[in-house]
Amino acid sequence: MGLTSNTVLVLAIIAGVALFAVTVWAWPKLSGRGVRAVLGRIGLLLATQLALFSAVGLAANKSFLFYGSWADLFGQETSIGKVVDHSMSSKDIKVLDKQQLDVPGGGKPQVGGQILKVAITGPKSKITSPGYVWLPPEYFQPQHKDQNFPASIVLTGYPGTAENLIKGLNYPMTAFKQAKAGKMKPMILVMLRPTIAPPRDTECVDIPDGPQTETFFAQDLPQAIQSTFRVGKKAQNMGFIGNSTGGYCALKIAAHHPQTFGAGVGLSAYYKAADDATTGDLFHGDAKLKARADVLQSMQDKKPAGTSFLVTTSEKGEDNLNDTKKFIKLVKSPDRVSSIVLDSGGHNFNTWRREIPPMLVWLSGRLQA
Repeated sequence: MGLTSNTVLVLAIIAGVALFAVTVWAWPKLSGRGVRAVLGRIGLLLATQLALFSAVGLAANKSFLFYGSWADLFGQETSIGKVVDHSMSSKDIKVLDKQQLDVPGGGKPQVGGQILKVAITGPKSKITSPGYVWLPPEYFQPQHKDQNFPASIVLTGYPGTAENLIKGLNYPMTAFKQAKAGKMKPMILVMLRPTIAPPRDTECVDIPDGPQTETFFAQDLPQAIQSTFRVGKKAQNMGFIGNSTGGYCALKIAAHHPQTFGAGVGLSAYYKAADDATTGDLFHGDAKLKARADVLQSMQDKKPAGTSFLVTTSEKGEDNLNDTKKFIKLVKSPDRVSSIVLDSGGHNFNTWRREIPPMLVWLSGRLQA
């Protein structure tokens, strides 16, 4: 039974309710002062609380998809190691599976588009990462067979999975509906997690003697996308989107690589690399690397090149409001900046689902095929 399955959640709830009932029923019998009675009370209380916490945790995980599997939860995800076995001379993107959207006629790619489960290998970074690629229906339609499409990299937060972007944040379905309604141009979405060396949070940094994460996302990944799909090679052809940690990555990499990305979107982004037990030592004492990882400092030093930025926050419920205002003030023409500021919203999927539809429309107006 999978971590996100309804069966596991129901069993956890039943276990919690049952243990609570057993505790109430057995408490009078365990009211004595003997060792067995004391240990019995302690055992029942611990078991009941564990079951209740498990049920709450499973429900939260099912809603927000922090972890997609038991292996992912315990830092033992090995599925990619089982399926990816190719040399650097092979294609950079290997398709592992195909999915369809649940829409009428969605079994045909030219009607419902297609979601590809992929493994992407970077020749410069030596990194292989799992992900998903959304190809819109128009990509498969005969009248568009010679047409290029704009593309955007989409990152979830840490420690989320790429699957979050499909099941939790509904990127493919939202893009499908917005394009069908004529609100945005059809766009290819390449969806990944920012964690390329799980469980470590590398913050999209090229770590000295460690994972070269920025190189992977800023150089290897765009080149792989452009060589595999019908995507142009100019900055105006590609965007970078992310929420939370992914938003930090998107803004930072778009600022560092304006020749590659024409637009960067940070949903509830923060603006300075995290420094905690999950990141380890990212900079090895290198002050220049640390300053480079500061988005506000990068924007202050950036030579404007016509990059478009979109940042989101909330007046109440998010702690990035002040830094977001600072970011907006640092954008200099011909760079452009837009924002979505909600009256109230937390650092969660519900907030981002409110921002993604208008964000995709905005991004469509900034990118070209």
